[in-house]
Amino acid sequence: QVQLVESGGGLVQPGGSLRLSCAASGRIRSINAMAWYRQAPGKQREMVASITSSSITNYADSVKGRFGISRDNAKNTVYLQMNSLKPEDTAVYYCNADIQSRILVHNYWGQGTQVTVSS
Repeated sequence: QVQLVESGGGLVQPGGSLRLSCAASGRIRSINAMAWYRQAPGKQREMVASITSSSITNYADSVKGRFGISRDNAKNTVYLQMNSLKPEDTAVYYCNADIQSRILVHNYWGQGTQVTVSS
């Protein structure tokens, strides 16, 4: 059984910063790509940032220059540093990862963490 658990969400003023964490636990042999998605009310879920096992990163245009994704392979954890936050960044943020437990690789989602940017 593999779980992804996010933390670090909350309420922040425009221009502020937050750091999200997502820890994978359970029977893990290896973790390939990890990513953060978000879903705002009434909108489709969208990819925010991704990072490969060799730390190649990719960002949505809307967050380039403001957000940074990183990972600690020893801790099976991925982070999302969010700076210069805007009200339009308000959403539930979800962690996603491709994890090999035994032979096959499966895709997993976390339960989500709320980020609200408001004055």
